[in-house]
Amino acid sequence: MKKRWLCLFVENDIGVLAKISGLFSGKSYNLDSLTVGVTEDRTVSRITISLTSDDRTFEQVKKQLNRSVEVIKVVDYTEVAIHMKELMVIKVSGCSKNEIEEIFRISQVFHTTVIDYERDAVLIESVKTENSNNDLIALLGRCFANRIEIVRSGSVAIEALSITDRQ
Repeated sequence: MKKRWLCLFVENDIGVLAKISGLFSGKSYNLDSLTVGVTEDRTVSRITISLTSDDRTFEQVKKQLNRSVEVIKVVDYTEVAIHMKELMVIKVSGCSKNEIEEIFRISQVFHTTVIDYERDAVLIESVKTENSNNDLIALLGRCFANRIEIVRSGSVAIEALSITDRQ
């Protein structure tokens, strides 16, 4: 089993996302994340999919996607140098003044942004890789157990312009 990423360019029409996601659920494939948005061409949407699968299953997924009429292009990002980020917002509630100060310090060290706060709660925005966001969640979970709420967008990705490590 291996973590894999796909980029799909699809027709920007009603029902296309449901059909693509239905293809996965119909075959009992589980997705780690799925993001979709319109491209510079308003008639085309870009879907970024993250999943964990074996080689055989992954090849079947790509073949099925390529057969779909609404799919314009399938790009396998698994072995390609890419830049990948996800948006994550974390709310930490029930904080003392000292804890809020600690959250501001953690935010500074992790290069995230405090986007809102009040007397006993803080909202942190992080635009990082999935692994970096997982590290932040782990730290905040240890420090503020049972007081965090997390919203994640799923990853978006684009091919790197130069040879770089996956980011």
